[in-house]
Amino acid sequence: MPPLTPEASGSAPVSVGIRGLGFYVPEKVLTNADLEQLVETSDEWIRARTGIRQRRVVAETQAASDLSVAAATAALADARLTPEDLDLILVATMTPDMPCPSTACLVQAKLGAPRAAAFDLSAACSGFVYGLACGQQFVASGAYRHVLVIGAEVLSRVVDWRDRSTCVLFGDGAGAAILGVGARGRILGSYLGSDGTKADLLKVPGGGSRIPASHASVDQGLHYLKMNGTEVFKLATRTMAEAAERALAQCHLTADQVACVIPHQANLRIITAVVERLGLPLEKVYLNVERYGNMSAASTIVALCEAVQEGRIKPGDIVLLVAFGAGLTWGALVLRW
Repeated sequence: MPPLTPEASGSAPVSVGIRGLGFYVPEKVLTNADLEQLVETSDEWIRARTGIRQRRVVAETQAASDLSVAAATAALADARLTPEDLDLILVATMTPDMPCPSTACLVQAKLGAPRAAAFDLSAACSGFVYGLACGQQFVASGAYRHVLVIGAEVLSRVVDWRDRSTCVLFGDGAGAAILGVGARGRILGSYLGSDGTKADLLKVPGGGSRIPASHASVDQGLHYLKMNGTEVFKLATRTMAEAAERALAQCHLTADQVACVIPHQANLRIITAVVERLGLPLEKVYLNVERYGNMSAASTIVALCEAVQEGRIKPGDIVLLVAFGAGLTWGALVLRW
């Protein structure tokens, strides 16, 4: 097929939306009661501070690419497309199979998508929002027709199961969306932000070129996620609300016009604080943090898939996706379903 005509050519703006959705979560369920056997905590303590009751954990044989392929296969079926129809595969993850090659290239091979370019995007919990905003540009410019955006995480491999301040928060999973022209879930606008001066608040310090893997780095637990929870909480509530307001303003919309909010499912207290800042009732927010915990880049896309499946989002609805993650990064994206 010939490339699409970009907006720069003088034609009408290209409407980019979601052609297909799919997600996958591992079979193994790790409950708060299970965690009581691993670390000094309790179901009551976890639920009161996070709203989480359980999370999913991968099997020993599974990695981020495996979760990605399962989610992508479901999205392709939903879009009635084949892997050969894909032009680009973009995987948002902070837990890739390996540092090199990209998880996206592994996904391309496993799916059997020979025409697709592939690369990973690293924006932690904001990854899927960043990925949608990035993928939209490739379609809107006319460079590609079908872009597969995946958010996939295997956080159980990077949390310290002796640290109750972090291990209770995270879970594994993946979700996928296929972007194309003239589809449902039209992307109206987005806002992305970052502040690298606060990178130390949330990081996995070991395993890169700064602190390569060694006996010393492993002994010190530097390959585990480190987080300053108090500071992250304060910054997340403020920046997520501001990102949402900026994205809505870009679309000439106000918060009261939003039918459904799909927030990053980090923590129920953070989500509640964000919607209060926006002046929205919690009834407009889709929540699955209780069942999955924080799945980082997979969080917003899995929640979007479930909200659509459950009929929480209807044709014509304004949907707001908003996230915050390590980097620090944050972003919001507005859809008209």
